Amino acid sequence: MSLSSSELDRYCQRIGMSAPLRRDAATLHGLHHLHPLAIPFENLDSWLGREVSLDPAAVFAKLVDGRRGGYCFEQNLLFREVLESLGFAVQGLAARVVWNLPAGVSLPRTHMLLLVTLDDTRFVADVGFGGLTLTAPLLLDSSAVQQTPHESARLVHDGSHYILQAEVGGAWQALYRFGLDEQTSADYAMANYFVSTHAQSRFVQQLIAGRPGPALRHALLDGRYSRHYLGKPSEQRQLTEAAGLRAVLQHDLGIELGALPELDRKIATLFTSTQGSER
Repeated sequence: MSLSSSELDRYCQRIGMSAPLRRDAATLHGLHHLHPLAIPFENLDSWLGREVSLDPAAVFAKLVDGRRGGYCFEQNLLFREVLESLGFAVQGLAARVVWNLPAGVSLPRTHMLLLVTLDDTRFVADVGFGGLTLTAPLLLDSSAVQQTPHESARLVHDGSHYILQAEVGGAWQALYRFGLDEQTSADYAMANYFVSTHAQSRFVQQLIAGRPGPALRHALLDGRYSRHYLGKPSEQRQLTEAAGLRAVLQHDLGIELGALPELDRKIATLFTSTQGSER
């Protein structure tokens, strides 16, 4: 589904893209940089028990016109629509997240990313990986270290799969593992249903949000708010009241909360359970 010229204009206003849109590498890099800085990663809907719709019109209404954020399926579905509307060849992929997991633990393929082909060059694009969302596309067919506006990254090919690694705190950390099998809308619908409704999904159990800024990354996990600076020590604080959490969601992460009337009640239970565990 291609976006109309009006929708592309509204998307560009949302992310602050003023350069002309063309099917070229400069446009791909510009969009990939600005999108995650403007449209935060967040799972408020699944945390609140709401349905997470992957209908393209609903995703656009939520992330662009509604000034909300979303998680990987929503973010990358929107980004795919934008790129395809500009004439890029885009293929949907799926990955197993391995970040912060013990060796030998294997999760289902519940992360969405994109393979973008421009002439004969293939890029990995991903504007929806939580606290470490890429801020630049990566060359797929390169094992070299690649610089982004934030962390350095690289793709390691083990013969059958690719592993995305990021340099965090001076060490290389594996984020996820993926192959090049194309995913369909049905594949994403099934994965999205698990992620957004299963009782053991962390996107149901926890509040998770993040957004990169020009020289830092904002990260929120339940009531713990962190600022990870580029080249400087991180700052972290434990939020102790609902007003402080709402302020972080609105002002630091840039999420419009007006259409979430049940949010205050859910936040209250978060702090009640936290206080109860401290007794």
